[in-house]
Amino acid sequence: MAQKGGPCYRGQQLLDNAPCQAAAGLDSGALPFPRHRTLLVQWKPDRHASGSPFGGAAARAAERVATERKTTMPELTDLSVIRTLCEKYDFALSKGFGQNFIINPGLPPKIVDASGVDKSWGVLEIGPGIGVLTKELAQRAAKVVSIEVDERLPPLLAETMAGVDNFKLVLQDVLKVDLRALIEEEFPGMPVAVCANLPYYITSPIVMKLLGDRLPIQNLTVMVQKEAADRLAAAPGTRASSAISCAVSYYATSKLMFTAAPGSFYPAPKVTSAVVRMDIRPTPAVQVEDEDGYFALIRAAFGQRRKTAANAIASGLGLPKDKVIAAIEAAGFDARIRPEALTLEDFAAVQRELK
Repeated sequence: MAQKGGPCYRGQQLLDNAPCQAAAGLDSGALPFPRHRTLLVQWKPDRHASGSPFGGAAARAAERVATERKTTMPELTDLSVIRTLCEKYDFALSKGFGQNFIINPGLPPKIVDASGVDKSWGVLEIGPGIGVLTKELAQRAAKVVSIEVDERLPPLLAETMAGVDNFKLVLQDVLKVDLRALIEEEFPGMPVAVCANLPYYITSPIVMKLLGDRLPIQNLTVMVQKEAADRLAAAPGTRASSAISCAVSYYATSKLMFTAAPGSFYPAPKVTSAVVRMDIRPTPAVQVEDEDGYFALIRAAFGQRRKTAANAIASGLGLPKDKVIAAIEAAGFDARIRPEALTLEDFAAVQRELK
């Protein structure tokens, strides 16, 4: 935390906004970090304790954790280190792969905290970049398997992840690899979580593959664009809901955990980011006979947001409008209802009436 009257602790404040940037006289495009950035926590001394603010074993444990983090975590959030690594391996960040590296040292621990993993868990990471989040995951989980599509990154990761025995890199396209076989092979007997700083341009296809394939995973914790996070976390039947909101809610319960300012990344994106956690349901939220038809109905309903659900469904599915209106009314709704007003159960009722 920041001391009153002292410098801002950017590793926390940038998770929600950019007051430190303003305090430092930096604009939103500037990098708001000093060159040397070890994650530190400042304690208020207890007047009744002697020596350390925690005293005795607690103080030694706290110092040991701090020392371990200093000695085992290279400064991968340091821009000068990132540039040195990129120059060494002739690596240029790719807009095509949506690469934005984390440079906020407080961000990886908070993402891993949100995931809830510990030393009994296996973690599947998508897009490790240079290994900033990967290293934090490896410290906290039993095993980390990272899937990376960029063929230029393995030599760089071989250096940044050197000596990390519970890490494995898989050079594949996450949308093409057999994730079920990979999980079963790499994480036998472990609860498995997905934790990733996802490329913004491909968020929805990745999330839907992870959920739709019904993989043996317990939860997904992903950093995405704030606008996408709002949709992933929106409850069906609310104004913010969308087709992907309904799909996520069908498979999982979701929650927006926290946000991160653009200055937390290099290069800085133009938008705020956010972390969403999705906990997989043991069974879908509603029972439907034709799952493919159910999702086709939802996609059609949200395909033309300015139209009523009846108009959008009729247009999207190529059905007579009178038939769709009759089904909506038979399900108990006004013919003029908007798609965002319909819950998962409501869509299931409309689907039954369309049969």
